[in-house]
Parts: sequence; structure tokens; C-alpha cells
Amino acid sequence: MKFEDAVAIYDALVAQCPEFERKGKSMIYTSANGYMFSLVNKAGEMGIRLPKDVAAKFNAEHATGAYKSHGATMRDYVHIPEALFGDEALLIDLLHQSHAYVMSLPPK
Repeated sequence: MKFEDAVAIYDALVAQCPEFERKGKSMIYTSANGYMFSLVNKAGEMGIRLPKDVAAKFNAEHATGAYKSHGATMRDYVHIPEALFGDEALLIDLLHQSHAYVMSLPPK
């Protein structure tokens, strides 16, 4: 998917989550409590940070794996398959879970 198309989808999802906002101009992401918790990389791929148990379950259910951005594997992030970009309810739920997860961590 083109970067611009992925960002448009991501922006529409984040706009429905009033407890946080989208940040960045060339690197598109969300962060809270000093931690980044979701992003869209230059390849138009979306990644969401989740607790290890939730990430493992998601990866198994959706046959996906670790998320890579700028050549690095992002620890605790799942790669959101493009086929799920249209599942707004699921993605919003994952963003809320991700936000709650980073808010449970010690502040940076």
C-alpha cells in the first residue's frame, strides 16, 4: 500500500481515539507516557505495540509477525496485515489496548 494511503487510514483511526493524537510529519506515530505505541513506516505498513501475550495471540490469529521500520525490528510491535486495514473496529480496539499498555509502563 502507498504510504499516503496508509497514513489516511491511520489518521482516520486515530481521529476516533480522543485520548491520544497522531504525531509526526515524515514519521507518522502515536505516543504516550514517553513511549511510541503505533506507527506507519515508509513502506505504508502499520505497526501497533501490544503486551507480549496479546501480541502472540494476534500474530497467531492473523499469521503475521514482528513489525519492521527503518530496517529495525520493533520490539513488542505487531505488523498489521493490509487485509485488516478495513477492520476499523478491530484496529481501534488494538490502538486502545496499545495506549493502555504504554500507560501501564513506568513513565519515561
